[in-house]
Amino acid sequence: MFLKEDEVLEELFEGNLKIIQNKNLYRFTSDSILLSRFVKGKKGDVVADFCSGSGIVGLHFYALNPHISSVTLFEMQEELAEMSERSVELNGLKNFSVVCGRVQDIGKEYTEKFSLILCNPPYERGGFEKEDYKKAICRKEITVTISEIIEVAAAKLKFGGRLALVHRADRLAEVLFKMKQKGIEPKRLMFVRGKEGGKPYLFLAEGTKGAKEGVEILPDAINTKA
Repeated sequence: MFLKEDEVLEELFEGNLKIIQNKNLYRFTSDSILLSRFVKGKKGDVVADFCSGSGIVGLHFYALNPHISSVTLFEMQEELAEMSERSVELNGLKNFSVVCGRVQDIGKEYTEKFSLILCNPPYERGGFEKEDYKKAICRKEITVTISEIIEVAAAKLKFGGRLALVHRADRLAEVLFKMKQKGIEPKRLMFVRGKEGGKPYLFLAEGTKGAKEGVEILPDAINTKA
C-alpha cells in the first residue's frame, strides 16, 4: 500500500527503518550516509534536513540518534516530498514532518527554531543541458545555491545551534567563508577520500552559530563506495 509504480523499499543501515526510493527520481548516495554519521545528535535536538530529497539524511540520522526531539524535512520537489512522507508513515514516526517548498521560502515560523540543520546540497554550478531536470536540480545549483542555503540556515538556527553539511572538496574555501560571513563558526572538519593516499573529493563541516573561532580537523574518512 505504500509503494507506487517504479518504487522500491530499502532497508536503512541502522535502526530497522525503511525508506522508499523511486527508480526514476534522484536516489541517495553514500554522501548522505557519511553526513548522517558525521554529526552527533544531542538529547532534545530539534533537527531540520534541508534539500532532503527522499528523506535519507533525516531518517538515517534519527536511526542513529533516537534521543533527538524532532526532524523536519524540507524538499522542493513534490514527488520526493510526498514519497518521504510515506516513508515516515511506513516507519510509524510521529516526531517527523515534511515541508514541500524551496529552502529560500522557509517561513518565519521556523526562525531560530532549530538546534541542528543538516544539508546535503547540490554540489555543482551551471545548467543541466539535456540532463533530466528532476535529477539535475539535486546535483546542480539550478534552484538554490550554497550561499542561499547557509543564509537561510543562519536565520533558522537558534543561537548555539549547529549546521552540518557535505560538499565538494574544491569548494571548501567558499563554503567555510560563507559560514563565517553569516555567523556560523566552523568547528569540525573532515575530508573524504576514495582510497588511502587519494586526493580528498568531499568534505564534511559542522559549524555553530555564534561560537568562538577554532576548528577541529578530524582524521580523513575513506569511502570505497565513491
